[in-house]
Amino acid sequence: MNHILQKRVILIFAVAAIAAVAGSLGGFLLARFITVKVTEGRLEQYASRTVADGEASSAELRTVLSAMNASRYRPCSADEIGYFRALIFESDYLKDAGRMSDGHIGCSAALGRVSSPSVQARPDFTQQDGTIIYKNLAPYQKNGDLTTITLQLGDSFVVFTPYTRMHLELAPMHYTETLVDAPTQKAGQLLGESPGSRVKNLTTEGLVQLGDHLYSTRCSIRYFNCVTAYTSVSEMVLTNRNKFAGFIGLFGLLGASVGVAASFLYRRNKSLEQQLRRAIAKDQLRVVYQPIVRLADRRIVGAEALVRWTDEEGSAVGPAVFVKIAEEHGFVGSITKLVLSHVIREFGSTLRDHSDFHLSINITAADLSDPQFLSLLERSLDRAAIPARSLAIEITESSTVRYVVAIDAICRLRQRGHSVHIDDFGTGYSSLSYLHDLSVDAIKIDRSFTQAIGTGSVVVAILPQILAMAEALNLRVIVEGVETEEQAVYFQAADKAILAQGWLFGRPVRAAEFQSRLVDDTKKAPVPASMARLAPSQQPASVA
Repeated sequence: MNHILQKRVILIFAVAAIAAVAGSLGGFLLARFITVKVTEGRLEQYASRTVADGEASSAELRTVLSAMNASRYRPCSADEIGYFRALIFESDYLKDAGRMSDGHIGCSAALGRVSSPSVQARPDFTQQDGTIIYKNLAPYQKNGDLTTITLQLGDSFVVFTPYTRMHLELAPMHYTETLVDAPTQKAGQLLGESPGSRVKNLTTEGLVQLGDHLYSTRCSIRYFNCVTAYTSVSEMVLTNRNKFAGFIGLFGLLGASVGVAASFLYRRNKSLEQQLRRAIAKDQLRVVYQPIVRLADRRIVGAEALVRWTDEEGSAVGPAVFVKIAEEHGFVGSITKLVLSHVIREFGSTLRDHSDFHLSINITAADLSDPQFLSLLERSLDRAAIPARSLAIEITESSTVRYVVAIDAICRLRQRGHSVHIDDFGTGYSSLSYLHDLSVDAIKIDRSFTQAIGTGSVVVAILPQILAMAEALNLRVIVEGVETEEQAVYFQAADKAILAQGWLFGRPVRAAEFQSRLVDDTKKAPVPASMARLAPSQQPASVA
């Protein structure tokens, strides 16, 4: 036993560990998915904001260039240089402004008049509106300085540092600005970092993922430049490592919990199935018998055979549980055969000697559709010399869902002399046409209706209709779950030949105890007639 327990504990821990790993992986993947989606949104916002800021500043720069080209002062005169200095003073980001021609600076606000010709500058980009763009023009670029951009329109130029207008994001967010040269239609980097991505991704709007990197590109229609914000997923994971650790820990714990619960549930179900199979094979299921009485005189006229099972650990398992397990795994017929065997062995003489006593057994939908069971039933009763009329067959309403099969099976049972009862009547398929087509002998009113008597529940209002339905179809009525005298006299007042079973008349007991009580019941005095009479207020509604 200790060895088995040790193996179970090891198995539970192993399942929990595997589930924890799976849960942790799931937590990581979920956190990664959320991070990627959030990062995509941030990249799109960053690129769009940068393009908008660039368009605004570029429009202002071109306005300044237009004003410079319209200057009334003599080119590179002291007055014009003073005018340029005034323009710089009013700007937030201009570093210089002046005149240049053929790549040579003639004068500027910062440099004054240039006496000796400078080295001819070669433009990096030319835009369709004629604007010439230089990166890091020699007089304005020093070691360690940020990138400077020079725009020339006509013979006027302005120099600025674009970072003064950028809303730079914290790492690990990066950006690059790409410009297309109008004459050659070649794209090149104007600003930012080098992403190492293919050029077409930097000049085409959209969001793409290439390997570990995410890129979001937005382009300006007015100035023919595109901004790409980008980052790597691994960088984002590292930046959000606390979030990832939380997700991994939470989902790992959840996975371990689910694993433990699943292993317990699986072990219980698997164990129950195996135990049930062993119990059936060893004939270890118990059959108990609950009295069925005639309400008019409270005499025992029959019994219902009920199967009970206690598992190998000593716990009682309800029929609703183990019968369902047997149905799901395809061996419920073995339980029915075991019950039949017990009934014949324990009540054979009683059924042979008392023609007015009947015993009921429950069969399932699987039994109804199994022709071998019906043949076995007939052979078993013939060998025991028990008349078929002494053994009533109870089937639940739910077992008759397969209508054609149910009708055929019921017809064959009745032809052999069995009385057929619909168990748990009123819980699902009740109707006149339904009962008429099934052609059964009796209905057993479900205990839920019986329990409602005396509670004020609206369910009680259905009982007269059920009784009227039974009377119209000439069906006997058996009432289940009678536990109080009030419930008994309610049906007794209907003045019908109603049978009943429930704790008021006796709990399910083993065969020997039932046989003893049956002997005592035949000796008891009849119930006084006054017991059958009730005050008008206590009587049920008319069933006519």
